[in-house]
Amino acid sequence: MTAMTGSEPTSALASHGAAVQRLGRRLATHTAIVMAAIDVLLVLLFGLLSTDHLFLSLASFQNLGFNGAQIVLLAVAATFELAAAQIDISLGSILVLSSIVGGEVIQHLGGSSAQIQAGTYPHLARALMLGVAACVATGAVFGVVNGLIVTRLRVNSFIATLGTTGIGLGIAFIITNGADLAYQPTWLQDNLGARNVVDVPLPALLVGLLVLALWAVLRFTRFGLHTLAVGSSLTSAERAGVRVDRHIVRVYVLAGALCGLASLLDLSRFATTNVAGHTNDALAAVAGAVIGGTSLFGGRASVIGSVFGALLAVILQSGLIAVGLTPFYQQVAVGVVLITAVYADRRRQAGV
Repeated sequence: MTAMTGSEPTSALASHGAAVQRLGRRLATHTAIVMAAIDVLLVLLFGLLSTDHLFLSLASFQNLGFNGAQIVLLAVAATFELAAAQIDISLGSILVLSSIVGGEVIQHLGGSSAQIQAGTYPHLARALMLGVAACVATGAVFGVVNGLIVTRLRVNSFIATLGTTGIGLGIAFIITNGADLAYQPTWLQDNLGARNVVDVPLPALLVGLLVLALWAVLRFTRFGLHTLAVGSSLTSAERAGVRVDRHIVRVYVLAGALCGLASLLDLSRFATTNVAGHTNDALAAVAGAVIGGTSLFGGRASVIGSVFGALLAVILQSGLIAVGLTPFYQQVAVGVVLITAVYADRRRQAGV
């Protein structure tokens, strides 16, 4: 048996210490982990500063869950588009139009006007089933339009979605004459939009499961591989056999369908539409995705990071209100963080 020299334990400890340091540096540079840590620190900070530490209460966390579900869905939609080097600023417009179409379907199929205004829906099951389908289908069709404009007409994605933003909102205003659709079934509130399951908001649970599925899609499936390939290099993707135009349209359809699901959550939250309440949603979604580690220039994406990036805006808005400040400061903070994230992304792209 060989005797252990005195230097061997020291060498083993040094090697272990170096490994721990490498792991620490790796975790520190992993954007999703950094964003999660920032979110936790902000929650603790606002909790300490809020009156009677109310920001750390169960009710406050539940409110964050309800408020965050929609913006997380939009941020994940933006993540897939950015991964394919597409910038979509029509996400809020898609949400609004989808909620209007879905709300109209529910009202027209739910019963007579008198019954609906009385709060009774004799055909509730059919109305809800078709209303949900209408929300998702409207978002998907909107995505098809965006995708075709980008791929067939060769219009830059930013300009294309800037144009469809106005078109979508205009159609929504024409349908409703600028007014929200009230008298949506309270069943939506009671069983989806305002329901908790073991003290956890049901919308947050459902969105969490969907996010995990989409993370798996981006990381382990051919669809995800092709999305990142298209964002990295169109020419290389075409040479590898990817039908680039068709795939870009599919990415827009997926994003539109996710906006349709978000519109359902919006419709169920207060049993009414919110025509004028989503003007900054697209900016918040893209900002959340980029802050969370998704490249603004395509080829790199983090679904989990986008979740924590989107939650940053929700935490800031709620936290600033909790400490007595106006939520307008939130826009300043998110803007600063977004510019910093894009700058850091450019430096990574340049290899600095």
